[in-house]
Amino acid sequence: MITIPYLTALTTYFSYGLLFAFGQLRDFFRKIFDWWHASNLQGYAPICLGLEDFYIRRLYLRIQDCFGRPIASPPDAWFDVVERVSNDNNKTLKRTTKINRCLNLGSYNYLGFAAADEYCTPRVIETLKRFSTSTCSTRVDGGTTTIHTELEKCVANFVGKPAAIVFGMGYVTNSAILPVLIGKGGLIISDSLNHNSIVNGARGSGATIRVFQHNTPYHLEKVLREQIAEGQPRTHRPWKKIIVVVEGIYSMEGELCKLPEIVAICKKYRAYVYLDEAHSIGAVGKTGRGVCELLGVDTADVDIMMGTFTKSFGSCGGYIAGSKELIQYLKYSCPAHLYATSISPPAAQQIISAIKVILGEDGSSRGAQKLARIRENSNFFRSELQKMGFEVLGDNDSPIMPIMLYNPAKIPAFSRECLKQKVAVVTVAFPATPLLLARARICISAAHSREDLVQALDVISRVGDMVGIKYFPAEPNKQLQDEAGLKLE
Repeated sequence: MITIPYLTALTTYFSYGLLFAFGQLRDFFRKIFDWWHASNLQGYAPICLGLEDFYIRRLYLRIQDCFGRPIASPPDAWFDVVERVSNDNNKTLKRTTKINRCLNLGSYNYLGFAAADEYCTPRVIETLKRFSTSTCSTRVDGGTTTIHTELEKCVANFVGKPAAIVFGMGYVTNSAILPVLIGKGGLIISDSLNHNSIVNGARGSGATIRVFQHNTPYHLEKVLREQIAEGQPRTHRPWKKIIVVVEGIYSMEGELCKLPEIVAICKKYRAYVYLDEAHSIGAVGKTGRGVCELLGVDTADVDIMMGTFTKSFGSCGGYIAGSKELIQYLKYSCPAHLYATSISPPAAQQIISAIKVILGEDGSSRGAQKLARIRENSNFFRSELQKMGFEVLGDNDSPIMPIMLYNPAKIPAFSRECLKQKVAVVTVAFPATPLLLARARICISAAHSREDLVQALDVISRVGDMVGIKYFPAEPNKQLQDEAGLKLE
């Protein structure tokens, strides 16, 4: 967990307090000026009301130019960002015809498949001509093509499971699957920093939910032991089923899951393991097979393996991999399979082709080179940021590296200054993170060259000095140290 310096926490609270006070003052005057205007609600309750509405109007809208920036090219290492202007203090933004070519440090394009690829793109175009853009049907009606069948076999083989099922949307893969796997009388034990899709899926299941401290196996064991001893609420009957849900790489922290320890605990207490590999599959491991390969965990010890195709594979959708019995059950009962339109055939072909490149089945070593490059790029970039004095979260080999900003005023300042210098970054704040823990999330790609990374580091360092987010002393420049040593000699 992140330990915030006392002074930083104090100034951050003060900044939010100031923004809240001025926002309330503006609302007070707005009520006075709007007093004589007739209400058009006609007896209806306001549809937008409360602190969420206040936060959007008085805080978010003032810096909304930092979010939702439209692009006009593939999300490659460099992309075109459309410039927007506002004539009403950021309440509304209008697109212009001006486009800025920026270095992309925000997309999940981990292996560089999001742009045109010499192996993938021709096959996707051929599939588009053969199957069209959409099946216009659910999987159980007319939405299962030979491409979908091939994709499921390909995914199952890639992750090391007997069978797999694919869906058209990654978010839905979690939120629709969990309610099918467990219900009333069951127990879900979830990491405190799990993704919102997991949170919504768990809430929709009707199961009892308990949370353990982020990536802390000993606390997971404590929660498991207590819950097994107590049983179900009121009746104290044994739980029908217990599922422990974790992520491979946590998307807002860049941390690797402590999977070996968690699997050992779940085995001890006979709980199922549900692993979300949205950000780890394809991005880590010697052959890109995710955290199980990286951390030496047998995939047979992970009961439900979930992942998405929206990151490393440059496509859309998600998958669940597990036993043949589990996948067959999901095909009969999961609403995302029964009622949602199946994944687009060209998107499915993109995934198949990307997996073949990763495994070297395209007849080249490009897949191995991409995996080596993203690992080298990630570790180099993280190391250099830390040397500069930034507070960087996450582990080595992770392509996600959050830079802590904390203060709300530094969120737009960092984002806008980087954009001015042709570097596009993603800033993240409440409610996606806790109130005090605003950050800039850097995502590294195999498509980035060393020159791209050095240029980005130079810009981020200058902006970091300008904004004041270097919370640690920077390491002395090695080159300057060598020159000083030569002078002394």
